[in-house]
Amino acid sequence: ISLVLADAEAAYQTRSKKTTYSDFLSNPLQISQTIRGGIPYALFSTISDYTPFTEKDWAEFLDISTKSLQRYKQSNHQFKPIHTEKIIEMSEVTHAGLEFFKSNEKFRLWLDTPNFALGNLRPIELLKDSYGKEMVMAEITRLSHGIFA
Repeated sequence: ISLVLADAEAAYQTRSKKTTYSDFLSNPLQISQTIRGGIPYALFSTISDYTPFTEKDWAEFLDISTKSLQRYKQSNHQFKPIHTEKIIEMSEVTHAGLEFFKSNEKFRLWLDTPNFALGNLRPIELLKDSYGKEMVMAEITRLSHGIFA
């Protein structure tokens, strides 16, 4: 993970200093600027490697086919703002999930397990839209504060 974070850190630079991955995710202005500009496939690939999500998951989150994702890789496609926003949202979820679960494997198991607090839905099912993402983030926050229901 530290290598992935180092790559992500290198991708987000301000004029005179590097911004860490955590700093980036806590800076709404920088996130907004990045979303408006879009991100290249190479950065998406770095983010994707950091997450517990499969190519199929990403295709569903971005509402594109896996074939399109493969074409994007070959051409180092620049993602549109709408897709960039979703990529960053999933990055935020992953960051929060790994802070609590400490591994992609444990986090993925939680994402795939029906959750009583989320209406017995699997958290990964809720990540397809912003409202569901916020519900998942709130549940991770509750877990990190010791609230288990």
